[in-house]
Amino acid sequence: MTDTSAQDRGNLPAVAPGSGPKSEVTAFRRVVETLLQGDIALALGIACILVVLILPMPSWMLDIALAISMTFSVLILMTVLFIERPLDFSSFPTVLLIATMLRLSLNLASTRLILSNGHEGPDAAGQVIQAFGNFIMGGNFVIGMIVFIILVIVNFIVITKGSGRIAEVSARFSLDAMPGKQMAVDADLSAGLIDEAEARHRRKTLEDESNFFGSMDGAAKFVRGDAIAGILITFINIIGGIIIGVAQKDLSFSEAGQVYTLLTIGDGLITQIPAIIVSTAAGLLVSKSATEGSADKALFGQLGGYPKALGLSSFLMLSLALLPGIPALPFLTLSAVAGGLAWKSSRRGEVMAKAEAKAEAAEAEAAPVAEEPISNALQIDNLRLELGYGLLPMINSEVGQRLTDQIKALRRQLAQDAGFVLPSVRIQDNLQLPANTYVIRVKEIEAGRGELRPSMLLVMDPKGEKIPLSGEETIEPTFGLPAMWVEAGAREEALFRGYTVVDPPTVITTHLTEVVKDNMAELLSYAETQKLLDELDEDQQKLIAELVPNQISIGGLQRVLQNLLGERISIRDLPSILEGVSEVCSQTRNVTSITEHVRTRLARQISSAQINEQGFIPMLTLSQQWEQAFAEAITGEGDDKHLSMAPTRLQEFIRVVRSGFEQHAMAGETPVLLTSAGIRPYVRSIIERFRPSTVVMSQNEVHPKVQIKTLGQI
Repeated sequence: MTDTSAQDRGNLPAVAPGSGPKSEVTAFRRVVETLLQGDIALALGIACILVVLILPMPSWMLDIALAISMTFSVLILMTVLFIERPLDFSSFPTVLLIATMLRLSLNLASTRLILSNGHEGPDAAGQVIQAFGNFIMGGNFVIGMIVFIILVIVNFIVITKGSGRIAEVSARFSLDAMPGKQMAVDADLSAGLIDEAEARHRRKTLEDESNFFGSMDGAAKFVRGDAIAGILITFINIIGGIIIGVAQKDLSFSEAGQVYTLLTIGDGLITQIPAIIVSTAAGLLVSKSATEGSADKALFGQLGGYPKALGLSSFLMLSLALLPGIPALPFLTLSAVAGGLAWKSSRRGEVMAKAEAKAEAAEAEAAPVAEEPISNALQIDNLRLELGYGLLPMINSEVGQRLTDQIKALRRQLAQDAGFVLPSVRIQDNLQLPANTYVIRVKEIEAGRGELRPSMLLVMDPKGEKIPLSGEETIEPTFGLPAMWVEAGAREEALFRGYTVVDPPTVITTHLTEVVKDNMAELLSYAETQKLLDELDEDQQKLIAELVPNQISIGGLQRVLQNLLGERISIRDLPSILEGVSEVCSQTRNVTSITEHVRTRLARQISSAQINEQGFIPMLTLSQQWEQAFAEAITGEGDDKHLSMAPTRLQEFIRVVRSGFEQHAMAGETPVLLTSAGIRPYVRSIIERFRPSTVVMSQNEVHPKVQIKTLGQI
C-alpha cells in the first residue's frame, strides 16, 4: 500500500463542490422529471409529429411509431367503451386531431422510405409494413388492394359519414335546446328547488355539453379528411413508386408494380386500421349522447331486458333452421342461445319483481309511520305565494311569460335597484282559497291578497276615469285603482285608447314587488347582512375587519341597513355605507344618528332618485313653526331621545301635511318634504303612518349639483 505525501496530494486536481457523480445523477433526474411533466411531454410529442413531416425516419423507428399509433387508437376505443357519459371524454376532439396528425405524419415517413428504398425488397419500409403485407395480403397485392378499398369504403362512407351526421344533428339540437334548459334551471332556482351552487353546476354542464357537440361536429371533418388523404396517398405512392422503379432503379414494369404496390398497400393497411378504430370510437361517442352508463350496460341492459323480443328471435331462428337447403346447425345453435337468454331474462325479472314487492312490504311493516319532526313546525317561509287551484296553470304556462320567470326577473331587478337579494319565493297551492284568489305572505303573515281572471286581461285608465269597454269591473289589488277584466281579444282596442293592459302573472308580480318593497327592512335578516359583507370584494374586507365588531356589531349594522331599506334607499353602494358608519361610530353608537350620517354620505344617490322628468326635485319645506315644535318635543339624551308631542298637535300636523300633499297631487306633482337634519327621523316616523310613500329628506341630503324647486310650505 502506497501513501501519498502531502506534496503529492497537493498536485491532485481539485474537485469543485457539486460537480461529482452524485451531482450529475441529480441533474439528470431533474431533466427527466421536467420532461415527464404533462404539458412539456405533450408539447414535445406534438413537436416530434411535426418533425416527422420534415425529417426522414429510419425503418426501425417507423416500426415503433406505427406500433404507438395502433396502441393509441385501441386506447381511444377502450376509453370510449368504458366512460359513463360523453362529457367524461370531453377532450376527444383534441385527441382525435392528435391521432390524425400522427397517422398522416407516419404516412409521409413511410412514403419517403418506400419511394427511396422500395427497390431493395419488401422490408424496405420496416418490418411492420412487411408483416401486414404478407399476413393480410398473403403476398398478393391484388388481394391487398381489394381489402384496402373495402376498408376505405367502410371507413369513409359508412362510419365517418354516419358519425359526422350524428355529431352535426346533436350539435344543432343541443344549441336549440339550450335556452329551454337554462330557463328550466332558472325556474327551479326561483322556486327554491335548487340552490345557487347547483344552478351554476347545471349551467356549466349545459355549456360544456353544447361546446362538446359543437367540437365533435368539427372533429368529424378530421376523420373524413384523414380517409380522403389515405386514398390519395396510396394511389400517389403506387404511381410514384412504379415511375421511380422503372425510370431510376432499372426495374421492369411488373417488378416495380409488384414491389411498390405490395409496400404501399401494406402501408395503407397499417394506417387505415387505426383510422377505422378511431372512427368507430367517434361514432360510439356521439351515438351514446342520450344514454347513461358504459357501453356494455347500455347495450346489454336494453337488448337483453325484453324477454319477448329474445323469445321471438329464437322462434325465427328455429324457423329458418327448418327450411330446406339451409344449414340447420348454426341457426339451431343461435335459436337455443336466444331462447335460453329469454328464459333467463324472464326469470330474473320475476325474481326482481318479487324481491321488490317483498322489500316494500317488509319496509311498510317494519318502519313506523314517519312522524314529521316538531322542529319543522318552527320553520317559516320568508316569502310565500299561495295560489288557488284555478291559478296553477300560470306556473308552467306556455303562453306569455310564466309566473316563475317573472319572479326570477323581479329578484334580479330588486338586487340591482335595492342592493338586496330577495329570499326565494315559495309558491304553493292552497285548496282552502277560492279558485282564482292568491295570497302573499311575509313570514307567514298575510301581506296582500287579490283575485284574478286567468284567461282575461286587466285594463286600467291612467287618469282614473271609467273604462268604456265590455268586461268585469274590479279593483286593481296592488294600488286599489279602478280597473276592468276584459277578454284577450280586446287588447288592441285597449292599447289604442291609451289604457294600461297587463296579464294575470304581471298583476301578481307587481303586487309582490310592492309588498317586498314595503317589507324589505323586515326581510333583511342577520344572516343576509353577514352574507352581504362576505360577498364584498377583497379590497373592502380590511374595512369590514376594522369596523366589525370593534366599532359596531353585525346586529347594529343590520339595523342601519334596515332603516335605509325602510325608506326605500338602495344599499347597493355598501362600501360607501360602511365608510359612513366608520366615520361616525367614533362619536356615537346611536343607530338613528348613524343612519342619518350615512344618509348624508348617500346624498347624491338619494337626490338622484327623487329627480322628476323635468330634471329637478319638487319640494315642500317644513315651516319654522313646525321645525321649532318638533325640536322642542324631542326629549331625552343620547340613545334615549324620543318624540313627545301632544296628540292634538300631532293631529293638526297630520291634517296640514295631508292637505298640502293632496293639493299638489291633484296638480300632478309628487313633492319631497324637506326638514332640518335634527328632526328628520321624527317627522318621518309620523308621516310613514298615514303616507308611507312620502319621501322626507333633510337639508344635508340635497346634493349641491341637483336642481330643486320649492312648491310650497307646510
